Amino acid sequence: MLKKDLNSSQPVVEAFVKNKRILLIIGGGIAAYKCLDLIRRLRERGAGVRVVMTRAAQEFITPLSVSALTNDRVFSDLFDLDDEREIGHIRLSREADAIIVAPATSDLIAKMAGGHANDLATSVLLASDKAPLLAPAMNPHMWLNKATQRNVEQLKADGIAFVGPETGEMAERGEAGPGRLVETAELIAALETMPGMSAGGPAASGPLSGRHVIVTSGPTHEPIDPVRYIANRSSGKQGHAIAAAAARAGARVTLISGPVSLPDPRDVETWHVETAAEMQAAVAGALPADIAVFCAAVADWRVAEQGGQKIKKEKGAPPPALNLVANPDILRTVATLKTGRPRLVVGFAAETENVLAHAQAKLAAKGCDLIVANDVSAAKGVMGGDRNSVHLVTREGHIDWPEMSKEDVAAKLVDEFVRRFSESAFSMTDKAKRAMKSDKPRHKKKKVRKS
Repeated sequence: MLKKDLNSSQPVVEAFVKNKRILLIIGGGIAAYKCLDLIRRLRERGAGVRVVMTRAAQEFITPLSVSALTNDRVFSDLFDLDDEREIGHIRLSREADAIIVAPATSDLIAKMAGGHANDLATSVLLASDKAPLLAPAMNPHMWLNKATQRNVEQLKADGIAFVGPETGEMAERGEAGPGRLVETAELIAALETMPGMSAGGPAASGPLSGRHVIVTSGPTHEPIDPVRYIANRSSGKQGHAIAAAAARAGARVTLISGPVSLPDPRDVETWHVETAAEMQAAVAGALPADIAVFCAAVADWRVAEQGGQKIKKEKGAPPPALNLVANPDILRTVATLKTGRPRLVVGFAAETENVLAHAQAKLAAKGCDLIVANDVSAAKGVMGGDRNSVHLVTREGHIDWPEMSKEDVAAKLVDEFVRRFSESAFSMTDKAKRAMKSDKPRHKKKKVRKS
């Protein structure tokens, strides 16, 4: 839930992990170092974190570093009499609201699939009364090995949730493919979908309770032929974060998402689309709404005629000419509705130069109430990254926000929605009072003639 501190202009955010107890089991892989950032992010959001480290994990990061971040002891030995007497591996698993295994190595996955319990980590997992979230990380050949894939399928059949792995360059030189640990923000987003992490649905008395919010997110894919398409470089992280933040503020949220690799946010109705035309139809179907946030990176063009078969490259022939036509302008269509227009329409401007000038021009051209502008040039690392630096552009001017996580941008943006609706409510109340006052019958005093 998002709350407003009336004595401060800053938003106060109650993240879904606040006061939750997270048990993190760190496996032995080079990606173990990313768990230090994961612990810090969870602690920033008010979660309590306990950590179990395998013997191999301690070869990559030290228990001292982990303990300093968790402000708690690190558990690693199944036969430590003090730990067993005070906590015990049964309590470690039962007292947690959620369990994360990261990096989930091929060895840990194999042991879990086989039901092994020969160390503290596997004993905790086998004794747990809840399914853990696994974030695999390993060499691509290990991940693609038939034995690993067989074990993964077995665990999925057992109800175990996975997030990742991502595809990319490995730590080993010349190695690339699926096997990278997902980024912290994506892991936390996946954690939100786990049982026990919700406070019981959207806040019934949140500041946006009773409001309907539509959010578009991610890219669109415009097919050229059955195997090729035109798209934008959007991960959907910012749009999904906004949808989740609005839900925590009590709103009924409809998220219309293009093709992304993110899990659907908890307590959000998510519609999956592929093309701009499909997204436009979904937005029309989701209306009416109080707030519409157009965060999706919709492709500006599509091919006039999609190829029914793969377009073949012919030797000596020039590249085929693509006849492009404009896609529907979803933001402008909704912002200029004569009837049924949302009270607040928000657009996004992803620019690589003259960010403010282009955003101000877009605000005027589209007819929306607010533009969230950001610099997405390659040097900024915004596209696909976990952080963002935005400018809020209105007809009155602009406000520059410092760089922060995309979750924090989402929280501040939802706080702005709350502020605008609160001010609107106060304005309506004042108008109503004045109207009531003016509508009161005016009785003229009768003059009494004195005799």
